[in-house]
Amino acid sequence: MSKENKNINKKPKLNPYWIYGGIIAIFLAVQLFSGGFGAENAKSTTPAQFIEYLKAGDVDKVEIVNKREAKVYLTSEALEKEVHKNSRTSTLIPGVTALPNYRFEFGDLQNFENQVNTTIHENNLPTVLEYGTEENVWGNFLISLLPFVLIIGIWIFIMRRMSSGAGGGAGGQIFNIGKSKAKLFDENTDIKTSFKDVAGLEGAKEEVQEIVDFLKHPEKYTSLGGKIPKGALLVGPPGTGKTLLAKAVAGEAQVPFFSLSGSDFVEMFVGVGASRVRDLFKQAKEKSPSIIFIDEIDAIGRARGKSNFSGSNDERENTLNQLLTEMDGFGTNTNVIVLAATNRADVLDKALMRAGRFDRQIFVDLPDVRERKEIFEVHLRPIKKEEALDVDFLSKQTPGFSGADIANVCNEAALIAARKGKKAVNKQDFLDAVDRIVGGLEKKNKIITPEEKRAVAFHEAGHATVSWMLEHAAPLVKVTIVPRGQSLGAAWYLPEERLIVRPEQMLDEMCAALGGRAAEKVIFDKISTGALSDLEKVTKQARAMVTVYGLSDKVGNLTYYDSSGQNEHGFTKPYSEQTAELIDKEISNIIEEQYQRALVLLEANKDKLTELAEVLLDKEVIFKDNLEKIFGERPFGKTTEETEDATKA
Repeated sequence: MSKENKNINKKPKLNPYWIYGGIIAIFLAVQLFSGGFGAENAKSTTPAQFIEYLKAGDVDKVEIVNKREAKVYLTSEALEKEVHKNSRTSTLIPGVTALPNYRFEFGDLQNFENQVNTTIHENNLPTVLEYGTEENVWGNFLISLLPFVLIIGIWIFIMRRMSSGAGGGAGGQIFNIGKSKAKLFDENTDIKTSFKDVAGLEGAKEEVQEIVDFLKHPEKYTSLGGKIPKGALLVGPPGTGKTLLAKAVAGEAQVPFFSLSGSDFVEMFVGVGASRVRDLFKQAKEKSPSIIFIDEIDAIGRARGKSNFSGSNDERENTLNQLLTEMDGFGTNTNVIVLAATNRADVLDKALMRAGRFDRQIFVDLPDVRERKEIFEVHLRPIKKEEALDVDFLSKQTPGFSGADIANVCNEAALIAARKGKKAVNKQDFLDAVDRIVGGLEKKNKIITPEEKRAVAFHEAGHATVSWMLEHAAPLVKVTIVPRGQSLGAAWYLPEERLIVRPEQMLDEMCAALGGRAAEKVIFDKISTGALSDLEKVTKQARAMVTVYGLSDKVGNLTYYDSSGQNEHGFTKPYSEQTAELIDKEISNIIEEQYQRALVLLEANKDKLTELAEVLLDKEVIFKDNLEKIFGERPFGKTTEETEDATKA
C-alpha cells in the first residue's frame, strides 16, 4: 500500500458526539436570543424600590409577566444616572427586543396594579403598564422529549456493546451470532512454532508435512491424476502433541490457517452451530488454498443416536450434519484441507471417518525412549542445566511419559532447583521432579505411629523382594516410606517398554503387586487396608486377561471388548450368567494363585525381607544398590550392555 493511500485512510472520521454537541449549542442559542435568559440577566430589586424609581419618572415601561413577576424597562435619561449604572443592558444582535433593567416578584396582583396606577396618575407619568405571558417552548419541548432520548440512547448503547462482543458470554456479538469464531493465522501473523519445535513423532510429522506440500505445490500431485486429500484426523492420547503439530502446520504452511475448537460451534441458540460451520467453510474457500484446524472435534463429531428423540443433542447433531455436508460438498479443486484432533476417536461418527471426509488418520502415539530424548532436548533449551546432565538417562527414567509430561518434568526440575538456591539444574532435581509428578508431594510432617511405619516398611520391602525374584517383573529403581500424596510409601520401577505382553509377564507383575500384602501376612500374620491400590491394579489386570485378551484357558479365545466404543449390547452383558460366574471365578483364581506364589517367595526369603525392611526403616529411602548387597545380583536382570543394545536396536 502506498503512502498516499495510507494518508487517505488516516483521515479523521466524523465523531457523532460533535453532531450531538452542535444540536445542544443551537438549542442554547435559541433560548438565549429568544429572551429566555433576559429576565435572568436583569438586576433584582424590590417593589418598594421600584415605586421610588417610578415616582422619580425613571420607568419607561412595566411588564407584568405570568401575574407574578414584573420586568422594569428604564428611560434612556434614567440610564445615564449614577444610581442605575449597574442595570444597563445591551442586546447582542441589532433588532432583537431590548432586555429589562430590573426584575422582581410581587405578592397580590390586584394590590400591585392599584399601587402602580395610583402612582402614575398622581405624578402624571408616561409609564406604560403591560401584561404578558411567557412560555419556554423549547425548554418544555426538551423536557417532554428527554425520556424518549434517554430510552433510545440506552438502547443504542446496549446494542453497540452487544454487537462489539463487550457484553461477553452467550449474549456477546448478538448480531454476529452465526459467524465463525475461528482465529485466522496467515503469512502476516507472527507464528514462531515450526516443525523443528516438534520433537519425535516422525511418522505424524511426515504426514502433515505432506499436507503442507499439497497446498504449496498442488500441481505436483494433480498432474498425475491424483486428488488432494480433504481431511486428516490426528488421533492419540492426551499430551502427545496433536495441537502442537497443528501449530507447526500453521507456522510452516504460509497459507491462511483457521483454528478453532469443537466447542466453538456449540451455542445456546438453535441453529447457530450449523450457521458457524457454513460461515467457516465460506471464509476458507474465499482464502483458498487454506487449512481448517478443529481441535477436540469429538465435541461435535460424536456418533449420532439411532433413536431420534427431541432433546439437547439435536443441535449438536445438526452441527455435525452441516459439517459432513461441507466436507463432502466442496470440490477438490478448492484446495481447502481440514485438520482435526481428538483423543476419543472411538466415539466419532462413522460418516465423519469415511474416505472423502477424513481421508487420513494420523496416529500420534506416546513417545518411545529415542523420541523422549529428542523431546527432552527441546524442553531443556531454555533451562540452565549442568553440562554433565545425561539426557539418555532422563529419557530412560520416564517410560510412558507424553510430551506434555516431559515438559512438566523439566519445569518442575527448574522450580525444585530454584527452591534449593542452585545456579543450575542437575540430575537429582530431575529425579525429584519425576517423583513429584508420579507419586505426589512429600509429606514428611504427616503424623504416623511407629507401628504403622513398620508395617509400611515391610509392605514396600515385600514389593521390592518379590519383584527382585521374578524374571518378568519390572526392575526396581527405589523404595521409600516417606508419605507422598495419598500413599504412605511407594516403590518406583522401570518397566520394560513392550509392544506385546505375554501371560507370564502379566502374572509376574501381578505377583509383585501382591508382594506388599503377602509381606504383611508373613511378618505380622495380619493384613491391612494399605494394599488398596495394589488390589485395584491386580483386579483390573486379571479381568483384562480373561475378558479382553483371551488369555484364560477356561474362558477360551474370546474377548468382550468393543474397540469402537459403540457396543450394540448397551443394556445387557454380551455373555450368559454361567459365563459371568466362570469369569468371576477365573479372575479370583488368577489373583489367589499369584498371592500364594508371593507368600511362598517371601517365606523362603524371610530373613532377607526383614533385613531390607530394617534398612528401609533406618534410611527411609533405598535404591537398587541396597538390594544387591542383601540379595546379590538379580538372577534375571539384563546387563547394562544388553540394555544399551536393546535401546539402540
